Amino acid sequence: MQKTSSRLLALLSLLQTPRNWSGDDLAERLDVTPRTVRRDIDRLRELGYPIRAFKGPSGGYRMGTGSPLPPLRFDDDQAVALALALQSAATSPAIGEDAARALSTIRQVMPSRLRQRVDMLQITAVTSPGVGNASPVGTQLLMEVSRVIHAREELRFDYRHDPTGPAGPAGPAGPAEHPRRTQPHHLVTWRGHWYLIAWDLDHADWRVFRADRIRPRTPTGPRFTPRDLPGDGVAAFVTGRFRGTDGSTADWPCRGEVILNLPARAVAPFAQDGVVEELGPDRCRLSLGSWSWTGLAATIGRFDTDIQVIGPPQLADAFAELAARYANAAGPTRGAPDPDSDTSR
Repeated sequence: MQKTSSRLLALLSLLQTPRNWSGDDLAERLDVTPRTVRRDIDRLRELGYPIRAFKGPSGGYRMGTGSPLPPLRFDDDQAVALALALQSAATSPAIGEDAARALSTIRQVMPSRLRQRVDMLQITAVTSPGVGNASPVGTQLLMEVSRVIHAREELRFDYRHDPTGPAGPAGPAGPAEHPRRTQPHHLVTWRGHWYLIAWDLDHADWRVFRADRIRPRTPTGPRFTPRDLPGDGVAAFVTGRFRGTDGSTADWPCRGEVILNLPARAVAPFAQDGVVEELGPDRCRLSLGSWSWTGLAATIGRFDTDIQVIGPPQLADAFAELAARYANAAGPTRGAPDPDSDTSR
Protein backbone atom coordinates (compact mmCIF):
# COMPACT_ATOMS: atom_id res chain seq x y z
CA MET A 1 0.00 0.00 0.00
CA GLN A 2 1.23 3.49 -0.82
CA LYS A 3 2.20 5.91 1.89
CA THR A 4 -0.61 8.25 2.93
CA SER A 5 1.00 11.33 1.37
CA SER A 6 1.62 9.61 -1.98
CA ARG A 7 -1.88 8.16 -1.95
CA LEU A 8 -3.43 11.58 -1.29
CA LEU A 9 -1.54 13.09 -4.20
CA ALA A 10 -2.67 10.25 -6.49
CA LEU A 11 -6.27 10.70 -5.33
CA LEU A 12 -6.04 14.45 -5.89
CA SER A 13 -4.76 13.89 -9.42
CA LEU A 14 -7.75 11.64 -10.21
CA LEU A 15 -10.28 14.07 -8.74
CA GLN A 16 -8.92 16.95 -10.82
CA THR A 17 -10.15 15.10 -13.92
CA PRO A 18 -13.52 16.70 -14.84
CA ARG A 19 -15.77 13.68 -14.17
CA ASN A 20 -17.64 11.92 -11.37
CA TRP A 21 -15.73 9.17 -9.60
CA SER A 22 -17.51 6.42 -7.71
CA GLY A 23 -15.98 5.28 -4.46
CA ASP A 24 -15.39 1.82 -5.90
CA ASP A 25 -13.59 3.24 -8.95
CA LEU A 26 -11.27 5.30 -6.78
CA ALA A 27 -10.61 2.34 -4.50
CA GLU A 28 -9.72 0.17 -7.49
CA ARG A 29 -7.44 2.80 -9.01
CA LEU A 30 -5.60 3.35 -5.73
CA ASP A 31 -5.64 -0.31 -4.67
CA VAL A 32 -7.26 0.48 -1.30
CA THR A 33 -10.62 -0.15 0.35
CA PRO A 34 -13.64 2.19 -0.10
CA ARG A 35 -13.31 3.03 3.60
CA THR A 36 -9.74 4.28 3.03
CA VAL A 37 -11.01 6.40 0.11
CA ARG A 38 -13.59 8.05 2.38
CA ARG A 39 -10.92 8.84 5.00
CA ASP A 40 -8.61 10.29 2.35
CA ILE A 41 -11.44 12.44 0.97
CA ASP A 42 -11.96 13.87 4.46
CA ARG A 43 -8.22 14.63 4.71
CA LEU A 44 -8.25 16.52 1.41
CA ARG A 45 -11.29 18.52 2.52
CA GLU A 46 -9.44 19.51 5.69
CA LEU A 47 -6.64 20.82 3.44
CA GLY A 48 -9.10 23.10 1.62
CA TYR A 49 -9.97 21.07 -1.47
CA PRO A 50 -13.70 21.53 -2.33
CA ILE A 51 -14.59 17.86 -2.97
CA ARG A 52 -18.31 17.25 -3.48
CA ALA A 53 -20.08 13.96 -2.83
CA PHE A 54 -23.06 12.71 -4.82
CA LYS A 55 -25.54 9.95 -4.07
CA GLY A 56 -25.72 6.66 -5.86
CA PRO A 57 -25.44 2.89 -5.37
CA SER A 58 -21.78 3.20 -4.41
CA GLY A 59 -21.57 6.93 -3.75
CA GLY A 60 -19.21 9.17 -5.64
CA TYR A 61 -17.06 12.29 -5.67
CA ARG A 62 -15.85 15.11 -7.87
CA MET A 63 -13.82 18.31 -7.42
CA GLY A 64 -16.07 21.30 -6.73
CA THR A 65 -15.66 24.91 -7.83
CA GLY A 66 -16.05 28.36 -6.35
CA SER A 67 -13.67 27.99 -3.40
CA PRO A 68 -10.26 29.61 -2.91
CA LEU A 69 -7.73 27.97 -5.19
CA PRO A 70 -5.99 25.18 -3.26
CA PRO A 71 -2.61 23.74 -4.19
CA LEU A 72 -2.89 21.84 -7.47
CA ARG A 73 -1.10 18.72 -8.59
CA PHE A 74 -0.15 17.90 -12.17
CA ASP A 75 1.36 14.75 -13.57
CA ASP A 76 4.59 15.08 -15.56
CA ASP A 77 2.94 15.41 -18.98
CA GLN A 78 0.42 17.98 -17.71
CA ALA A 79 3.16 20.07 -16.10
CA VAL A 80 5.26 20.11 -19.28
CA ALA A 81 2.22 20.91 -21.44
CA LEU A 82 1.27 23.78 -19.11
CA ALA A 83 4.79 25.19 -19.17
CA LEU A 84 4.91 24.94 -22.96
CA ALA A 85 1.56 26.70 -23.29
CA LEU A 86 2.70 29.51 -21.00
CA GLN A 87 5.97 29.85 -22.89
CA SER A 88 3.99 30.22 -26.12
CA ALA A 89 1.67 32.77 -24.49
CA ALA A 90 4.69 34.69 -23.18
CA THR A 91 5.48 35.68 -26.78
CA SER A 92 2.11 37.44 -27.10
CA PRO A 93 2.12 41.24 -26.97
CA ALA A 94 -1.24 41.11 -25.18
CA ILE A 95 -0.63 38.78 -22.21
CA GLY A 96 3.07 38.06 -22.54
CA GLU A 97 4.14 39.65 -19.25
CA ASP A 98 1.50 37.86 -17.16
CA ALA A 99 2.24 34.54 -18.89
CA ALA A 100 5.98 34.93 -18.25
CA ARG A 101 5.36 35.55 -14.54
CA ALA A 102 3.08 32.50 -14.34
CA LEU A 103 5.70 30.37 -16.10
CA SER A 104 8.37 31.51 -13.65
CA THR A 105 6.14 30.60 -10.70
CA ILE A 106 5.40 27.13 -12.02
CA ARG A 107 9.01 26.48 -12.96
CA GLN A 108 10.17 27.19 -9.41
CA VAL A 109 8.02 24.40 -7.91
CA MET A 110 8.86 21.81 -10.57
CA PRO A 111 11.14 18.90 -9.72
CA SER A 112 14.53 19.15 -11.40
CA ARG A 113 13.78 16.41 -13.97
CA LEU A 114 10.78 18.39 -15.28
CA ARG A 115 12.56 21.72 -15.08
CA GLN A 116 15.27 20.36 -17.37
CA ARG A 117 12.66 19.19 -19.90
CA VAL A 118 10.95 22.57 -19.85
CA ASP A 119 14.23 24.48 -20.18
CA MET A 120 14.98 22.55 -23.37
CA LEU A 121 11.71 23.78 -24.90
CA GLN A 122 12.86 27.19 -26.04
CA ILE A 123 10.34 29.00 -28.26
CA THR A 124 11.12 31.92 -30.52
CA ALA A 125 8.15 33.86 -31.86
CA VAL A 126 8.58 34.95 -35.47
CA THR A 127 5.92 37.45 -36.49
CA SER A 128 5.07 38.98 -39.83
CA PRO A 129 6.23 42.57 -40.43
CA GLY A 130 3.93 44.97 -38.61
CA VAL A 131 2.49 42.38 -36.22
CA GLY A 132 5.11 43.18 -33.60
CA ASN A 133 3.93 46.81 -33.57
CA ALA A 134 0.52 45.85 -32.15
CA SER A 135 -0.56 47.75 -29.07
CA PRO A 136 -0.77 45.50 -26.01
CA VAL A 137 -4.34 44.59 -25.09
CA GLY A 138 -3.89 43.69 -21.44
CA THR A 139 -5.57 40.93 -19.50
CA GLN A 140 -7.93 43.36 -17.75
CA LEU A 141 -9.58 44.37 -21.02
CA LEU A 142 -9.79 40.78 -22.23
CA MET A 143 -11.36 39.67 -18.96
CA GLU A 144 -13.91 42.50 -18.99
CA VAL A 145 -14.95 41.83 -22.59
CA SER A 146 -15.12 38.09 -21.86
CA ARG A 147 -17.35 38.77 -18.87
CA VAL A 148 -19.75 40.84 -20.97
CA ILE A 149 -19.82 38.12 -23.64
CA HIS A 150 -20.61 35.47 -21.04
CA ALA A 151 -23.29 37.65 -19.43
CA ARG A 152 -24.82 38.36 -22.87
CA GLU A 153 -24.90 42.08 -22.22
CA GLU A 154 -24.65 44.80 -24.84
CA LEU A 155 -21.22 46.40 -24.97
CA ARG A 156 -20.70 50.10 -25.68
CA PHE A 157 -17.20 51.30 -26.47
CA ASP A 158 -15.14 53.98 -28.16
CA TYR A 159 -13.24 52.61 -31.11
CA ARG A 160 -9.97 54.14 -32.25
CA HIS A 161 -9.29 53.41 -35.89
CA ASP A 162 -5.70 53.52 -37.08
CA PRO A 163 -5.53 56.70 -39.19
CA THR A 164 -2.33 55.56 -40.90
CA GLY A 165 -3.29 51.95 -41.63
CA PRO A 166 -5.43 50.52 -44.40
CA ALA A 167 -9.11 49.86 -44.00
CA GLY A 168 -9.80 46.34 -42.77
CA PRO A 169 -12.56 44.13 -41.47
CA ALA A 170 -13.08 46.45 -38.52
CA GLY A 171 -14.14 49.28 -40.81
CA PRO A 172 -12.65 52.28 -42.63
CA ALA A 173 -9.75 54.21 -41.21
CA GLY A 174 -10.41 57.28 -39.15
CA PRO A 175 -11.78 58.13 -35.68
CA ALA A 176 -15.20 56.91 -34.58
CA GLU A 177 -17.84 59.64 -34.43
CA HIS A 178 -19.89 58.06 -31.67
CA PRO A 179 -19.66 55.08 -29.31
CA ARG A 180 -20.27 51.69 -30.86
CA ARG A 181 -23.26 49.73 -29.60
CA THR A 182 -22.73 46.01 -30.04
CA GLN A 183 -23.87 42.57 -29.02
CA PRO A 184 -20.49 40.88 -28.37
CA HIS A 185 -20.15 37.32 -29.56
CA HIS A 186 -16.55 36.06 -29.41
CA LEU A 187 -12.94 37.02 -28.71
CA VAL A 188 -10.49 35.52 -31.22
CA THR A 189 -6.82 35.80 -32.11
CA TRP A 190 -5.59 36.25 -35.68
CA ARG A 191 -1.95 36.72 -36.66
CA GLY A 192 -0.80 38.26 -33.41
CA HIS A 193 -3.86 40.43 -32.72
CA TRP A 194 -6.96 40.00 -30.56
CA TYR A 195 -10.32 40.72 -32.21
CA LEU A 196 -13.89 41.04 -30.99
CA ILE A 197 -16.65 39.58 -33.15
CA ALA A 198 -19.88 41.46 -32.48
CA TRP A 199 -23.22 42.39 -34.00
CA ASP A 200 -23.17 46.16 -34.60
CA LEU A 201 -26.58 47.48 -33.58
CA ASP A 202 -26.24 50.76 -35.48
CA HIS A 203 -25.16 49.12 -38.74
CA ALA A 204 -27.29 45.96 -38.32
CA ASP A 205 -24.40 43.78 -39.42
CA TRP A 206 -21.55 41.69 -38.08
CA ARG A 207 -18.27 43.50 -37.42
CA VAL A 208 -14.74 42.47 -36.41
CA PHE A 209 -13.02 44.96 -34.07
CA ARG A 210 -9.36 45.09 -33.03
CA ALA A 211 -9.38 44.59 -29.26
CA ASP A 212 -6.44 46.92 -28.60
CA ARG A 213 -8.47 49.80 -30.12
CA ILE A 214 -11.52 49.21 -27.90
CA ARG A 215 -12.20 51.43 -24.89
CA PRO A 216 -15.28 50.02 -23.10
CA ARG A 217 -17.88 52.35 -21.61
CA THR A 218 -19.87 51.72 -18.46
CA PRO A 219 -22.44 50.70 -17.66
CA THR A 220 -23.05 47.90 -20.11
CA GLY A 221 -26.36 47.63 -21.96
CA PRO A 222 -29.29 45.27 -21.51
CA ARG A 223 -29.10 41.51 -21.94
CA PHE A 224 -29.77 40.03 -25.36
CA THR A 225 -30.37 36.70 -27.08
CA PRO A 226 -27.23 35.76 -29.05
CA ARG A 227 -27.47 35.53 -32.83
CA ASP A 228 -26.02 32.73 -34.91
CA LEU A 229 -22.88 33.62 -36.85
CA PRO A 230 -23.01 33.17 -40.62
CA GLY A 231 -21.12 30.19 -41.93
CA ASP A 232 -19.75 27.13 -40.21
CA GLY A 233 -18.57 28.37 -36.83
CA VAL A 234 -16.30 31.09 -35.50
CA ALA A 235 -13.11 29.97 -37.27
CA ALA A 236 -14.79 29.83 -40.68
CA PHE A 237 -16.46 33.22 -40.13
CA VAL A 238 -13.24 34.99 -39.15
CA THR A 239 -11.26 33.36 -41.97
CA GLY A 240 -13.92 34.40 -44.48
CA ARG A 241 -14.06 38.00 -43.25
CA PHE A 242 -10.30 38.40 -43.52
CA ARG A 243 -10.47 36.93 -47.01
CA GLY A 244 -13.01 39.48 -48.13
CA THR A 245 -16.31 37.57 -47.83
CA ASP A 246 -19.31 38.16 -45.57
CA GLY A 247 -18.17 35.30 -43.35
CA SER A 248 -20.67 32.75 -44.65
CA THR A 249 -17.81 30.84 -46.26
CA ALA A 250 -14.12 30.47 -45.45
CA ASP A 251 -13.11 30.14 -49.09
CA TRP A 252 -11.59 32.95 -51.14
CA PRO A 253 -14.13 34.97 -53.13
CA CYS A 254 -11.97 34.61 -56.26
CA ARG A 255 -10.22 31.38 -57.22
CA GLY A 256 -8.55 30.39 -60.50
CA GLU A 257 -6.27 27.85 -62.14
CA VAL A 258 -3.15 28.36 -64.23
CA ILE A 259 -0.31 26.30 -65.65
CA LEU A 260 3.22 27.44 -64.82
CA ASN A 261 6.42 26.40 -66.59
CA LEU A 262 8.09 25.62 -63.28
CA PRO A 263 8.64 22.44 -61.25
CA ALA A 264 5.98 21.82 -58.62
CA ARG A 265 8.65 21.78 -55.91
CA ALA A 266 9.64 25.34 -56.85
CA VAL A 267 6.06 26.63 -56.64
CA ALA A 268 4.69 24.79 -53.61
CA PRO A 269 6.62 26.74 -50.91
CA PHE A 270 5.12 30.01 -52.18
CA ALA A 271 1.59 28.79 -52.96
CA GLN A 272 0.27 29.53 -49.44
CA ASP A 273 -3.02 27.61 -49.22
CA GLY A 274 -3.10 26.90 -52.97
CA VAL A 275 -3.01 23.47 -54.58
CA VAL A 276 0.00 22.54 -56.74
CA GLU A 277 -0.21 19.57 -59.12
CA GLU A 278 2.87 18.26 -60.90
CA LEU A 279 2.42 17.94 -64.67
CA GLY A 280 6.02 17.18 -65.57
CA PRO A 281 9.59 17.88 -64.51
CA ASP A 282 9.27 21.59 -65.37
CA ARG A 283 5.50 22.14 -65.46
CA CYS A 284 2.73 22.31 -62.86
CA ARG A 285 -0.89 23.31 -62.34
CA LEU A 286 -1.64 25.91 -59.64
CA SER A 287 -5.07 26.50 -58.09
CA LEU A 288 -5.06 29.61 -55.93
CA GLY A 289 -7.47 32.07 -54.31
CA SER A 290 -7.46 35.77 -53.46
CA TRP A 291 -9.74 38.58 -52.36
CA SER A 292 -10.03 39.99 -55.93
CA TRP A 293 -9.28 38.91 -59.49
CA THR A 294 -6.59 41.54 -59.95
CA GLY A 295 -5.10 40.54 -56.62
CA LEU A 296 -5.03 36.92 -57.74
CA ALA A 297 -3.41 37.82 -61.07
CA ALA A 298 -0.77 39.91 -59.30
CA THR A 299 0.00 37.06 -56.90
CA ILE A 300 0.43 34.56 -59.72
CA GLY A 301 2.53 37.08 -61.62
CA ARG A 302 5.20 36.87 -58.96
CA PHE A 303 6.29 33.51 -60.38
CA ASP A 304 9.01 34.31 -62.91
CA THR A 305 7.72 32.18 -65.78
CA ASP A 306 5.17 32.01 -68.58
CA ILE A 307 1.57 31.62 -67.44
CA GLN A 308 -1.29 29.78 -69.14
CA VAL A 309 -4.72 30.62 -67.71
CA ILE A 310 -7.06 27.64 -67.43
CA GLY A 311 -9.92 29.66 -65.97
CA PRO A 312 -12.17 31.28 -65.18
CA PRO A 313 -12.45 34.10 -67.76
CA GLN A 314 -12.35 36.75 -65.01
CA LEU A 315 -8.77 35.75 -64.25
CA ALA A 316 -7.71 36.19 -67.89
CA ASP A 317 -9.41 39.62 -67.94
CA ALA A 318 -7.53 40.58 -64.77
CA PHE A 319 -4.20 39.68 -66.39
CA ALA A 320 -5.08 41.86 -69.39
CA GLU A 321 -6.01 44.75 -67.11
CA LEU A 322 -2.76 44.42 -65.15
CA ALA A 323 -0.77 44.25 -68.38
CA ALA A 324 -2.23 47.59 -69.47
CA ARG A 325 -1.51 49.15 -66.08
CA TYR A 326 2.07 47.91 -66.04
CA ALA A 327 2.63 49.16 -69.60
CA ASN A 328 1.39 52.63 -68.60
CA ALA A 329 3.56 52.56 -65.50
CA ALA A 330 6.65 51.67 -67.54
CA GLY A 331 6.19 54.65 -69.85
CA PRO A 332 7.81 54.86 -73.31
CA THR A 333 9.99 51.89 -74.18
CA ARG A 334 13.65 52.58 -73.44
CA GLY A 335 15.74 52.95 -76.54
CA ALA A 336 12.80 53.25 -78.93
CA PRO A 337 13.12 56.03 -81.55
CA ASP A 338 11.18 59.22 -80.92
CA PRO A 339 8.60 59.52 -83.72
CA ASP A 340 8.75 63.33 -83.49
CA SER A 341 12.53 63.52 -84.03
CA ASP A 342 14.13 63.93 -87.44
CA THR A 343 16.91 61.38 -87.83
CA SER A 344 17.20 61.62 -91.63
CA ARG A 345 19.62 64.50 -91.57
